[in-house]
Amino acid sequence: MKTKAIIYLIITALLWSSGGLLIKMVTWNPVAIAGTRSAIAGLVILAFRRRMTFNWGFAQVGGALCYAATVILFVMATKLTTAANAILLQYSAPIYVAILSYWLLKERITRSDLMTITATSGGMVLFFLDDLSKGGFWGNVSAILSGIAFAGTTLMLRKQKDHSPLESVFLGNILTALIGLPFMVRSMPDAQGWIVLVLLGVFQLGFSYILYAEALKQVTAIEGILIPILEPILNPLWVFLMIGEIPGPWAIIGGIFVLVSVTLRCLSTLKQGQSEDLSVPGPER
Repeated sequence: MKTKAIIYLIITALLWSSGGLLIKMVTWNPVAIAGTRSAIAGLVILAFRRRMTFNWGFAQVGGALCYAATVILFVMATKLTTAANAILLQYSAPIYVAILSYWLLKERITRSDLMTITATSGGMVLFFLDDLSKGGFWGNVSAILSGIAFAGTTLMLRKQKDHSPLESVFLGNILTALIGLPFMVRSMPDAQGWIVLVLLGVFQLGFSYILYAEALKQVTAIEGILIPILEPILNPLWVFLMIGEIPGPWAIIGGIFVLVSVTLRCLSTLKQGQSEDLSVPGPER
């Protein structure tokens, strides 16, 4: 049922939204954080599904590579720029999904999708007006690259909708852990850091991607990117409330462009999902 998938995506967004705050709470190399977080998430996925099927096909391997790039680049972006910039620039992903959806998945892109993408692109430009001469510039670049990788992850998981996309996520976590391993041995976080890393691995990454992989079996790739609107809203909010980090004025204006456009698209999708669910005939009594 599509409504169930939408609920999964909303829960996923809530879990993902803790990433900015939790990552900033760990004083450690960003690649080490990404690797440790993924190692823990991999164990969560293995506990959830003991038996996995690995076909090593294009979609499965491609999904794993894109996933690893997504999570590593996002942690780097969160460390190098504000949490708001990192998450909102990552939500450039719908642009790339829209460009590649028909080619890879034969899924039609609607006029409202194109309008959302146009508004999102305009909002992205404004982020760089705050950070062109600051260290945050490379954080912004990392966030945009993470958005490209996130789009690839979504497309590859959706391409496996008739199979089990969770295997790609598991492989991606193993790959990320291996990449992060050399950075882990250089130093270690304190006790608080380890507690935060467990929260990141179990909830923010492990449980969330189990739900995300299941949801993508029922929604299109573009819907899977656009519906989790709560993440870019709540992610910088938690950081502001707990740490006091405030994005620049141009980033705030750009964020408004992104959030308003994506919110309108999500409301349209939810309405469509409810209509489809109501149109499914129930069992005869």
